[in-house]
Amino acid sequence: IKQFKSVTLGKYYHREIPAVGTRHWNFVLTGTPNGGPFGENAMVYHDEMISTEIGQIGTQFDGPGHIGVNTSKGMFLYNGRMYPESYERGPAGRAEGMGPNGVEFVGEEGFICRGIVLDAAGYRGVERLPIPRKPGEIGIVTADDVKAIIKRQGIAEPQPGDCVFLHTGHGNIWGNSVYKKMNSEQHAKARAEFGAGEPGFGISACEYMASRDIALMGGDTSSNDAQPSGEKGDRFAVHCHTEMQARRGIWNLENMDLKALVDAKVYEFAFIWAPLKIIGGTGSPGNPIAIY
Repeated sequence: IKQFKSVTLGKYYHREIPAVGTRHWNFVLTGTPNGGPFGENAMVYHDEMISTEIGQIGTQFDGPGHIGVNTSKGMFLYNGRMYPESYERGPAGRAEGMGPNGVEFVGEEGFICRGIVLDAAGYRGVERLPIPRKPGEIGIVTADDVKAIIKRQGIAEPQPGDCVFLHTGHGNIWGNSVYKKMNSEQHAKARAEFGAGEPGFGISACEYMASRDIALMGGDTSSNDAQPSGEKGDRFAVHCHTEMQARRGIWNLENMDLKALVDAKVYEFAFIWAPLKIIGGTGSPGNPIAIY
């Protein structure tokens, strides 16, 4: 920490933000107001009600229960948990949580780490990396790219316990600096553009970061994996997800707003984040903090 400044890295939550598949954010005030006036000071209060996939919307943390891998022995989840025994069950066998893989276990500790932002867009001299359609395209950030970016930015390689984040520029389509200035038509266009695919890490970059024993990865897109094509083409679905999360327990923070850090050329910072303690949750929303 050298400049004694801070910036938050979470994005706005709103009904018109981009979301994967049928995920949604519905927000209503349940009264106008809900109660009051009370007392001689005529106090009133407001509440809200939200319907959403709370662990997997907007700026989101993928917890231990989010990603699994189908194997010859069944569906494998983090730490050797197997389907269906890993779920918390309610009446009539209804799945009511991720049991031992609930996000609350990560929430007990949180993250305070050296944060690194890799400005891949700046490295390529573009505002936004293109969506990769086949192996070899620059929208796929490889291990060699990561090493070259680190050298260009003049920072040390990732160390054990570091948190490493990728700025592709793709997330700036609906970044905080523009989102509230856009109308509904522009939001719809942003959703379509953002959801058409995304630049991101290739598997070699993730393997490299894992070899450096990082604690957390993240970035400005919805998965931080290059897609539809990664380094091995489109045969692997969000390849870093399975290799980093399910197999290694290196979690992922998605849809971060990294523009302010990149604009200020701040590539190292103190990073502070903890997911909500949602018992049995697959993930968590939130608003990470960078101090530099």
